[in-house]
Order: sequence, then C-alpha cells, then structure tokens
Amino acid sequence: MKRRPRLSVTTLLAELKRRRIYPVIAAYAVVAWIVLQVGEVTLEPLGFSSRAMTFLIFAVVVGFALVLVLSWLFDLTPGGFVRDDGPVNQPVPADGQPSIAVLPFVDMSAERDQAYFCEGVAEEILNALTKLPDLKVAARSASFRYREIAGDVKKIGRDLGVAAIVEGSVRKSAERIRVSAQLVNVADGYQLWAQTFDEVPKDIFAIQDEIATGIADSLLDELTPKDRRALKTTSSSDFSAYDYYLRGRKFFKRFNKSDMEFARQMFRQAIRIDPAFAPAWAGYADCHSFLIMYADPKPDYLAEANQASCKALELDPHLAEAHASRGLAFLVSEEFQQAEGEFEKAIDLNPKLFEAYYYYARTRFHQGELESAAELFRKAADVDPSDYQSRCLRIQILRGQGRIRQARLEAKDAIAVVEKHLAWNPDDTRALHLGAGSLIVLGDAERAKRWLGRALEIDPNDSVLLYNVACNYAVIGEPDKALDYLNAAVDHGMVSISWIRNDTDIDPLRSHPGYAELLARIEAKDIAASGSAG
Repeated sequence: MKRRPRLSVTTLLAELKRRRIYPVIAAYAVVAWIVLQVGEVTLEPLGFSSRAMTFLIFAVVVGFALVLVLSWLFDLTPGGFVRDDGPVNQPVPADGQPSIAVLPFVDMSAERDQAYFCEGVAEEILNALTKLPDLKVAARSASFRYREIAGDVKKIGRDLGVAAIVEGSVRKSAERIRVSAQLVNVADGYQLWAQTFDEVPKDIFAIQDEIATGIADSLLDELTPKDRRALKTTSSSDFSAYDYYLRGRKFFKRFNKSDMEFARQMFRQAIRIDPAFAPAWAGYADCHSFLIMYADPKPDYLAEANQASCKALELDPHLAEAHASRGLAFLVSEEFQQAEGEFEKAIDLNPKLFEAYYYYARTRFHQGELESAAELFRKAADVDPSDYQSRCLRIQILRGQGRIRQARLEAKDAIAVVEKHLAWNPDDTRALHLGAGSLIVLGDAERAKRWLGRALEIDPNDSVLLYNVACNYAVIGEPDKALDYLNAAVDHGMVSISWIRNDTDIDPLRSHPGYAELLARIEAKDIAASGSAG
C-alpha cells in the first residue's frame, strides 16, 4: 500500500525551512514595522482620520497572510517565480515502500569509551524497525560501516540505496544519559523527525522504544497494535544487565576465539543480573555453539549451548533470535531436522533475520543437500546484500556442482562485496580466505594466494582459516600443501566430519595417501569428545 504523507510538527518546520519562509517572515516584519512607524508619524499631519491608521494595521495583517501563502506556493529563482509543488518531505520510493538506514550513534561521552553502547542502542532500534513489514531497513553490516565517518547524509543514503537516514548521538555518565536522534530525508537533507532525551541511564529502554516508534510514525501511514509491540527494543529492565549484553554483542561480532570467550563472559554477567533476559541467554548459547563449531568441542560447551538456548525460548517463545540460537545448538549437535524446524520458526517470526537463513543453509550443507544450501545462501545474501560469507559459500557450491558459468558470474559481484568490506575491515581474515575462493573461480589464482598469505599473517593458528586455506590450495592444484594446512586445522581446532565429506573443494584430496589418515584423526577426535561427554 502506498503511504500518504504525514504532517508532523517537526516535518512542518522542516518544510517551512525548505520553502524559505523564515526569511520572508523576517523581511516582512521589518517592512511592516517601518510602514506602521511612518504611518503613525505622517497620517495625522496629512489630515487623515484615525480610521486610516486602523486600516493600515488591518492591511499589514492581511498582507502577512497573503505573503505566507505566496511564499509557500512559489519560490524565487534566477529564472523568476516558480511554483513549488514539492510535497511535505516523506521518503517514499517509486515502489511505495519507505526505506531507511540506521547509522551507529556517535559517542559524545567525556571519555569516548562508550562506542559499544552507542552502537548497541542504534542496533536495537534498527532491529526493531526491521520487524515492520512495510519498511525496508538497510542491514547493519552495511550501515554500520559509517561508524567513524560524519559524512554527507545525501551521499550515504545514495550509497546505501535508502530514502532516509537515522543518525544520533549518546552522552553517557553514571548519573545521566542524553540521547539525540534525527530522521533525515536523503533527497534534500532536511529533518523529518528529531528528538533529544535527557534521562537517568535506566530509562534507555523507554528512549529506544520512543525513538523507534517516532521514526516509524514519521514514515508509515498507520501502525497497527502488532507493529507497536514489535517496536519494543529489548526485553530487559535492568540497565547493568543491558550494558553487559551490549558489550557481549560487540565482542561476539569479531568472530575469533578470544573475543568469543570475552563475549561469553559478558553474556554470563548479563543473565546473572537479569535471569529473565532472553536475548542474553540466546547470545550466551551462541558463544558456546561457535566455540564448538570452530574451536573446541568441549562436552560442557555443548551442554551449555543446549541449556541456554532452551532457556531463551522458555523466556520468550516469540523471539526469532531465540529460535535461531536453538537451531544453531541443534546444528552443532548434528540434530539436523530439529535445527531446520527452529530456523523455519525464526524466519516465520522475522523474515529479515540473516542468521536464520545463513545457518539453515549450513545445516543443509552438512546433510549433503547442496542445491537447497545454495538457495538458502542466496536468500541470506538477499536479506543482507553487504554480506560476503553467504555469497562466497554459494559460489563454492556452484563451482563444485560444475556450474562454472553461473559461479563466475556471481563471483564478480561477490568480489566487489568482499573488496568493499575489506576497505573498511582490512584485518578480516574470513573475508580474505572466502574471497580467495571466488578469485580462483575467476581465474586469478595469484591474487587468491596473496589474500591467503595476508590472512595467515594476521591469524596463523585459526582453525577455520587453516581449513579454508587448505580448500583453496586443493582447488588450485597443490594437494600436498592443502593437506598440510588441513592437518594444521585439525591440530588447532575442530573440523566437522559431515562438512568435509560434503565439501567438493576437498575432492582433489580424497585420493591422496594422507587423506584417509586425516579422516581417521578427525573421527578419533569426534569419538573422544563424545566419549567424554558420556
């Protein structure tokens, strides 16, 4: 449904500014004052009656109204007066669906040590807005690239392909928290909505909800009761728990073992303070699932992943992230059917949840359902066009299936996404090693090797990196080197036996004399882990 323009006070003030009515009012006031002063001094000496002054005042008042109307309708340009038919600014694109991006909020605190908190507040607002089906919201991974750049909002909006931008700032201290937010129209740079809150820190939850609702009210014609419930940004009511939760999310997104450990500690503190905080339980579960998948399959980790994800669902069965977390716990337990059921529930609850599609795709891959996995990776990339992982993994599947033409076509787009990501995150080893696979598809093996070398210099002991380096060298045609890296991956972490059996990148190694011995090592490691679990 196409949205009708909404005229709020903030929008009206912005429109008055755009139509240059404020200078007209100021100029008219000066002229009117002079006219009245002259009239008061000259009318009586010239023999006019007292009614003349009354008529003059009336004419000034009527003239003011007439000037306002003309100023609203017409604009003075070098070519003369032009009719201004522009609507009250509401960013609605041609397809009738408003689109926005939420930029990370700027840290205005004295110590400049609250970046994690500022990003967390912005992300909570972004996540709430994504739940509105009539609103297109740019993915976090795209909009948060602008965390360190206070740039031209028009340019940022064009880069992100959205019609409006949300930006803001946070000044946080022990006693007070001041949050300012504004919604800006990309087309002309004017505000559509703005508000500043100066409250005690514990009121941050109400502030976030009010910002999300204010933005939605400015963009959409009507919010249903269901929409307003969806705009609730967090389920916690304890500021300290929320603060730990935001710290945990910051560490979690760095995707390496040491930061995953820090994230686990932060989430544990959050649920210790607020045991009813479902997203913190989901985050805590995900940390253990990631550690099992990529670092160390400790039996305790598996138990924690299952217990914490169940707790998240028990606390909030309508939380899409809780279902995705439960699905991930099932995935690392290799309970694939149960995992798929949870991912489907997560997608039903939030069709814009990237993680649900991405881990659903990995679940299908583990089962050898490569066609389905490729399609789910495509859907994940549709949800988050700036994500390189889903694109590169899909290309690996296409290459393994012999669909080389399609793989090459998509690899060009994937490399563009990877390069843009690396421009902002030059130390992201995952982008380097996954991107290397797409370079090989394009026939640029030498550049792929340089990317792999850069990744190994940054983190030579990461098992995920070592595994993917092995895959790429296998595809290039250097099996001995590939097997060395594959053995190193097993030494430094966990390699999934079901993944490696379905990974066509490993096909060139399957006839290598050392491959059977490697599989035996992986299986022995699996048995040891499951045995200690019993």
